[in-house]
Amino acid sequence: MSARVTCPVLSTRITTAEAAAELIRHGDNVGMSGFTGAGYPKAVPAALAARMHAAHAHGSEFRIGLWTGASTAPDADGILAEAHGIARRMPYNSDPVLRREINSGEVEYVDAHLSHSAPQMWFGFFGHLDVAVVEVVAALPDGLLVPSTSVGNNKTWLDQADKVILEVNHWQPRELEGFHDVYYKAALPPHRLPIPLTDPTARIGDPYLRVDPRKVVAVVETRAPDRNTVFTEPDDTSQAIASHLVHFLQQEVAAGRMPADLLPLQSGVGNVANAVLAGLDASPFTNLVAFTEVIQDGMLDLLDTGTLRFASATSFGLSSEGVSRFMENIDHYKGRVLLRSEEISNHPELVRRLGVIAMNGMIEADIYGNVNSTHVMGSAVMNGIGGSGDFARNAFLNFFMSPSTAKGGAISAIVPMASHVDHTEHDVHVLVTEQGLADLRGLSPRARATRIIERCAHPEYRDALTDYVERADRARPTARHTPHLLDEALSWHQRYLDTGHM
Repeated sequence: MSARVTCPVLSTRITTAEAAAELIRHGDNVGMSGFTGAGYPKAVPAALAARMHAAHAHGSEFRIGLWTGASTAPDADGILAEAHGIARRMPYNSDPVLRREINSGEVEYVDAHLSHSAPQMWFGFFGHLDVAVVEVVAALPDGLLVPSTSVGNNKTWLDQADKVILEVNHWQPRELEGFHDVYYKAALPPHRLPIPLTDPTARIGDPYLRVDPRKVVAVVETRAPDRNTVFTEPDDTSQAIASHLVHFLQQEVAAGRMPADLLPLQSGVGNVANAVLAGLDASPFTNLVAFTEVIQDGMLDLLDTGTLRFASATSFGLSSEGVSRFMENIDHYKGRVLLRSEEISNHPELVRRLGVIAMNGMIEADIYGNVNSTHVMGSAVMNGIGGSGDFARNAFLNFFMSPSTAKGGAISAIVPMASHVDHTEHDVHVLVTEQGLADLRGLSPRARATRIIERCAHPEYRDALTDYVERADRARPTARHTPHLLDEALSWHQRYLDTGHM
């Protein structure tokens, strides 16, 4: 019996990745674990991709629907995309090969709010789940499963799938047992009850995942690392964004609008987000808590210095250095880090109740405060909305952050009209670029336009934006609430496509 698979029933199902992959058929919907490159299956996707390549070489089609928690890694999303084996993908992606296939029309992509993906699966909106492939740390004698470095939608996949394939990863530290809180008491409408979480540090569920042993058709043992996230050192631009944001929070505390130790923090993923966390670490703030999706290196830094006393999330998203630090000091983090299912970590009810401060990136915003988080030039998806909508619309206070320009100044992040809207002006509180910060709360559209242009737009684009607003305001005297020139509203994007510069 394996040291990690001590359940007598499940130990009889131990097999190879190749044998497990044989149990997945063309046309199946497959739910895989994984969230921001943590806790995804390492062996079965490669074996499945090999089957897909072989089928295509013989003139046969072999494609699946792939559902996950969020992004996975090149050795999951990437190799399956390279095998042209994904027909439909949801709810998030970040792999460049898969992105090309989505934007070429080869793969149907369902971009969903992360908090919606599991409930809507239960509602039957996405069809039937045939197979779940889920990484765990161990299978205990009573059949309970120790979750891995992400929880994501694993509870739902294990519950809903006809067949379950478990990957037991010996690389993941056995000490992860106790880091998880999986809530099993959710009901479907009309029988839903309030989720009993009133403190980000509280436990409301179980430290284990459950599975019906009769559904487990294969157990594959692996020893392979998570995909590590690569972060760069904060540059002047990201540090300026962080400085504006931290100063604004200090003003909010001084004005009496939030407590001295702030409210629970949510931070998106990326270099700007890590710079903001570093800014908080250098600020006078202490005794902070996080209610977020992903624990990045910046949050480990805050935990190590004591600025952050607790972090609730659904996944890790660490660099190589961050992984090493976590593993070497895992006992230090136990009791201060809790991983939950994403339908809990991102739940609008909890975000609103706890009064979360949400900080997320954006691709562009328009002069009235509509934010595009997902599409480049209106049509090509980048990654997806992820959890930004879950948090932003329900947050006590939300920030959307971006450098004011991209492509060496060829693209302005502040435009007359957003080429795609993920977060409407009604949901956006504060925009931040390295140029400054625009607090949009309580402002009319024309007042928002003035503030965004003055404080967030790059100087190279300010005059053109101001000219656009003034001419739009004069053009239709009876339609001055949100002035637009419809024949010019997206002309900046078209000019970039035509000439390479807005």
